[in-house]
Amino acid sequence: MTREELLSSPEYWTAEIQQHLYEEIATYMRQHNLNKAQLAERLGCSKSYVTQLLNGDFDHKLSKFVELSLLIGKIPEFTFTDINEYIENESKELSYSFTIQGATSQQDFQSVVPIIDGTVAA
Repeated sequence: MTREELLSSPEYWTAEIQQHLYEEIATYMRQHNLNKAQLAERLGCSKSYVTQLLNGDFDHKLSKFVELSLLIGKIPEFTFTDINEYIENESKELSYSFTIQGATSQQDFQSVVPIIDGTVAA
């Protein structure tokens, strides 16, 4: 199987996503010192469901999502980001975007740059 064939395989991407999910769950359990029963309680599910997640046996139509993505020429990518980090980065991006949108010409943009750099005199 070529690399291109592998990357076009729904099974590859399903397994890839399952592996990422497993790693994220295992890390969470370690960081919070949880066993399967405790994690199941937090998730509001059964211990057997957590076991399925950790064994990679939980497809739940994920393979169909991957198959459809590949069908339209897209590779599904997922990122697991810490909530606080996401909010902080989103806040910075919104602030930056809002400031830049106020610049309507090159002259306006040049007057905005010191605001972004924090060099505006009071």
